[in-house]
Amino acid sequence: MGKMNRATRIKIIQRVLATCFIAWSFIVSGITKSAVSENRIVFTDVTRASGINFISSSSADKKYIVESMSGGVAMADFDGDGKLDIYLVNSYTVEAALAGKPRPPAALYRNLGNGKFEDVATKARVADPGWAMGVGVADYDNDGDDDLYVTCFGPNKLYRNLGNGKFEDVTAKAGVGDARFSTGAAWGDYDRDGDLDLFVANYVDFKLDDLPQFGKGQLCQYRNIPVQCGPRGLPGAGDTLYRNDSQRGGDVKFTDVSKQAKVDDPNGFYGLGVMWTDFDDDGWPDILVANDATPNYAYRNNRDGTFTEMGLMLGVAVDENGVEQGSMGISIGDYDRDGRFDLVVTNFSEQYNTVYRKNADGTFTDVSRATRTADASMPYVGWGVKFGDFDHDGWLDLLVVNGHVYPQIEGAYPGGQYRQRKLFYRNLRNGGFEDLSNDVGEALKERRASRGAAFGDYDEDGDLDVIVNDLDGPPMLLRNDGGAQAGNWIKLQLVGTKSNRNAAGARVELKAGGLTQIDEVHAGDSYISHSDWRLHFGLGKAMTVDEITVRWPSGKMEKLTKVGANRVMKIVEK
Repeated sequence: MGKMNRATRIKIIQRVLATCFIAWSFIVSGITKSAVSENRIVFTDVTRASGINFISSSSADKKYIVESMSGGVAMADFDGDGKLDIYLVNSYTVEAALAGKPRPPAALYRNLGNGKFEDVATKARVADPGWAMGVGVADYDNDGDDDLYVTCFGPNKLYRNLGNGKFEDVTAKAGVGDARFSTGAAWGDYDRDGDLDLFVANYVDFKLDDLPQFGKGQLCQYRNIPVQCGPRGLPGAGDTLYRNDSQRGGDVKFTDVSKQAKVDDPNGFYGLGVMWTDFDDDGWPDILVANDATPNYAYRNNRDGTFTEMGLMLGVAVDENGVEQGSMGISIGDYDRDGRFDLVVTNFSEQYNTVYRKNADGTFTDVSRATRTADASMPYVGWGVKFGDFDHDGWLDLLVVNGHVYPQIEGAYPGGQYRQRKLFYRNLRNGGFEDLSNDVGEALKERRASRGAAFGDYDEDGDLDVIVNDLDGPPMLLRNDGGAQAGNWIKLQLVGTKSNRNAAGARVELKAGGLTQIDEVHAGDSYISHSDWRLHFGLGKAMTVDEITVRWPSGKMEKLTKVGANRVMKIVEK
């Protein structure tokens, strides 16, 4: 080939670079389109069709913080027929309380099958727990029936399941009627004696006979708009740990061990979401508390009846800038499949939801920006949340429900919205997520004042569905359409014998299709809610689970091999 002048060489190089850029653009576009096309799920609002006609009542203007925080919901099989029932708490108003008006009822929807529900709360005697906030579920007496604990703007209620469709109020007898402003409740066997203990997060010290003045003072303003006061400026309420002393015989009684266990929150932080999880992987359950406007707590179990608060040391107390956030809900899961549980915490608007990746040394790093989940969440106030494999590809996706606390912001500034949409992120399997909120059905786009969310397969088709409790209107039962067809799955129902019957705290490792997954049985998470006990795993194309390893709360290890996919497998501790 003859010599080329400099201008010709430059033109050729430019053409080559342009061709490479175009090719690269097609590749990137193909990847993005492939990611979207692989997502074959749609969330369909089936609330009315299912027979759920519940309405959550609250004041229209939310002048007081106690009117903004309710909204817990539970998915559990309360009647033992193998189908998930739904319990929805109801809110109340200061005006009605001061006037002595009746409280709006809670609802217990019995799953009739075929996608239909019937409200049996009155018949079951759980329709009026008080000024309810959240809900926790556990078989605290190990008799085979799930019992119900409802947190309230004091006092809380414990309902014992009698196994005949009815519940008995045993609050006073059991000694768990915390009279403060309680929010999150979670059950865990912290002393490993085989029965479940109860942690209750409390919020602010709020009194009906000493009401804060709406909009008065700097702490009762938002963007110069008069709003409800708090939580900043109000005293905190402290937290409670109740030890289950059922081994002593007779009626189950609990002992308040908060101070001696060092989890009573002398700082007066504003507790909301709470969950038990073994974050240091030593076989003993620890406690995570999402605190509003104050640093989060991470209580390490010292195995001697006491805990050490490690939030700042572990890296989960604040965000990457060292700033406390307005934290609400919690979920854990191994989203990057490195064998360690990561954490997501939902937060207030203008504070992104925080994804904390667990490091090999047991600390956590704020990777919200790196996972590409932060920016989309900034305008929203996040509440219920779940790391879950909604599309059955073996990788955990992320769903967050939203809603502001100040009705006064609606239209008051550009983008000011009280009712807000939901967010859904698909796991891209490379450490990042893709915001597909606009591509999974119209229901997620609908603006609501959402609060609690519970997750489980209510229609027994294999994939994760969602029930969301909203303020100022009906809940939203979101049916997952397409998840079961997108890939194979398995659900594990663990039953403890030496351990607590619910197997709360059990850790499972599952190997299938060349992928290792882990999960843990929880009795309370998301935002002041309870999800299906059964562990759900997406398996992709794998038709067989090669290996399942269970570490029971008792410490016993159990292994199963060559288990078929697309089934619910019951595993009883041997």
